[in-house]
Amino acid sequence: MSVLDSIIEGVREDLAERRLPLAKLHELLEQAPKPILPNFPAHQMSIIAEVKRKSPSKGALAEIPEPAKLAMQYQEAGAAAVSVLTERRRFNGSLADFDEVRREINLPMLRKDFMVDEYQFYEARAHGADLVLLIVAGLSKSQLTDYFALATELGMKSLIEVHTNHELEAAMEINPEIIGVNSRNLKTLDVDPAAFQELIPRIPEHIIKVAESGISTRDEVIFAEAAGANVILVGEALVRAGDPVLSMRQLLGRQ
Repeated sequence: MSVLDSIIEGVREDLAERRLPLAKLHELLEQAPKPILPNFPAHQMSIIAEVKRKSPSKGALAEIPEPAKLAMQYQEAGAAAVSVLTERRRFNGSLADFDEVRREINLPMLRKDFMVDEYQFYEARAHGADLVLLIVAGLSKSQLTDYFALATELGMKSLIEVHTNHELEAAMEINPEIIGVNSRNLKTLDVDPAAFQELIPRIPEHIIKVAESGISTRDEVIFAEAAGANVILVGEALVRAGDPVLSMRQLLGRQ
């Protein structure tokens, strides 16, 4: 079993424990705030700043006792959106973290999780998510198509994550607005920044291009930007920084 398969198995088990009756979920949906559409300018580097306590590859990263406080610092530093991990077992995240951040910031929010069940999309929107992650490596072709359509129907944008040429080809079939190239292979956890150079230039100009994983220095941002990225998604470097505001501005070259 690959790392990705193992994570998805745990996600399904946790979902079975917290699944609400559909009537209750729809009641929460009616109370959810309206989606905030993300703005990622095509010709200016933006950042999705992540609230991330732990990862399968690095283990514990930061305690983050107050997720909202960290997210407010991201907002102050000019983040275009905030990502919050909600996967519990490998990332020590939760929907409670997401709710706490949602109450305090007015930026678009990405629910960062392994979306493998239709229920999770209604759940994400009910908690105020504006974007969701669709990992091509973890979905069948029909799931990718159906989940993308469902997220759109619910008013959310989808970040379609790819790591290989084959996955990029599958992503392009659904006419996405945002594609993320992950330099980390989720099946082995190996990181290869060459994925940015290989895949990002193949993504059409009208699609927002996000560089994910392995970005912790200004030089690495410049590398991703040279490949054609419009956005970087950064978690580890920011949560480990003593001053996340300064770190963000350094990454974007705006200090």
